Amino acid sequence: MNEIADILAPAGSDTTAGVTKLAIMAVGGQGGGVLTNWITEVAQKGGYRVQATSVAGVAQRTGATIYYIEMAPRTDHLPVFALAPSTGDIDILIAAELMEAGRAMMRGFVSADRTTLIASTHRVLAIEEKLVPGDGRADPAPVMAQAKEQALRAVWHDFDAAATGSGSVISASLFGALAASGTLPFERTLYEDVIRASGRGIEASLAAFAAGYDGATAGVSEVENMPDIPSGITTPDGPADLIGGWRALEARVEKLPEAVRPISLRGLEKVVDYQDVAYGSDYLDHLEKAREKGGGFLVEAAKYLANAMCYDDLIRVADLKTRASRDVRLRNEQGADRDAIVHVTEYFHPRAEEVVGAFPAGLGGFIERRGSLMKALDWLVNRGRRVRTDGLRGWLSLWMVSGMKPFRRRLLRHKIEAEHLERWYSLALEQSDEALGIEVLKCRRLIKGYSDTHARGLSKYDRVIGALPDLAERDDAADWLRRLREAALQDEQGDALDGALRTIGTL
Repeated sequence: MNEIADILAPAGSDTTAGVTKLAIMAVGGQGGGVLTNWITEVAQKGGYRVQATSVAGVAQRTGATIYYIEMAPRTDHLPVFALAPSTGDIDILIAAELMEAGRAMMRGFVSADRTTLIASTHRVLAIEEKLVPGDGRADPAPVMAQAKEQALRAVWHDFDAAATGSGSVISASLFGALAASGTLPFERTLYEDVIRASGRGIEASLAAFAAGYDGATAGVSEVENMPDIPSGITTPDGPADLIGGWRALEARVEKLPEAVRPISLRGLEKVVDYQDVAYGSDYLDHLEKAREKGGGFLVEAAKYLANAMCYDDLIRVADLKTRASRDVRLRNEQGADRDAIVHVTEYFHPRAEEVVGAFPAGLGGFIERRGSLMKALDWLVNRGRRVRTDGLRGWLSLWMVSGMKPFRRRLLRHKIEAEHLERWYSLALEQSDEALGIEVLKCRRLIKGYSDTHARGLSKYDRVIGALPDLAERDDAADWLRRLREAALQDEQGDALDGALRTIGTL
């Protein structure tokens, strides 16, 4: 008992004095545990006593977890550490994603009299955001505005991009941001020594640490940190005849109004990559039909024509899944080295419609018009499948499907898509009110995806465009069509669209 009494603080003294309290809010896969271990080691090597705990959160984005660290300088007496963070009692809050910073503020972990908030401005979308058919992303502006009022100091930067550009993960760049913030009394070299002692991915982690340190020191805001959009098209390389065809298309783009050239070049590149140079010529043929329209109409036409012509079919899916660039992206996302063995399983659930769409137009149409044949085919193919593309057999099966690309324009799906594009684009062109024509173009946003997702989007498009005859004579027709489109994008089931259509019926 006497030995214990020697290390405990005297009765009545504050055993929490001098304790620094740090919380990390991270999403699964961001290395929150690694960051916690690094901070713990820095504190210990810096002469501090440390305690680290973690509290599992709701698994809405692969598991959001709070890591909590308390540290205090070594003295003759032991401090008393808590096991979990408390409201208004955090000195340093590190958020590995923007909305995690917002969640921390909502829970009262950030206070204006003491908390330094270090947060990455990138997003990891929550399930609720992903479920919205349109743009369901939460607005980041209120979160950043609130931080200015609620935190003693806020350090914003895209630490995920800083880490990815260095071939590492965000935990390393956040570690650098913590060092740069000056909130802990340790030299930069001590942080770097801890990384070196970890013994794995040292060079990449140090590079990410430096990038995070520099980003935090510069105090880059979210808007200033957005990457620049390249102004030019990628320089093509290939056979002389194809390069010549591409140059001819570029020359046609130069004859378009100046305002539409940048986006039409982007659209042209997308269409040619999707199919071939001749398909790019078709794209410009469509765009040139709108020459007499205003610049606003042309810009929207350039965007949505490219999206409409690059529809998702079996060939497109197989092509994207067998590209070398996809392997690079997957390895970067998972933090796997080039020499590491990576297993990749693709999930497919084709319907009869997708399979028939890959048949020649005549044969596919024959089968599609016969319900019994479609039912039998659907029974045969409509089931979940897993294809391992890290092996030769699975990869070759998809590669062979992607090899059907030269024959795409002879297939049933292309015939259906081309006919639908003509009806949609002609409808937009024939509107005398340019604003209404633009809204018709934008309705193409409703059609996206593959399989059931595409079918639901097409159904919503038909319902929205079906209301156009009832709106065409109104002065505010464009505004009403916009409202219908936005309602259709609010939820997957179409409940908001149902309500908007009922409102139209009362006009």
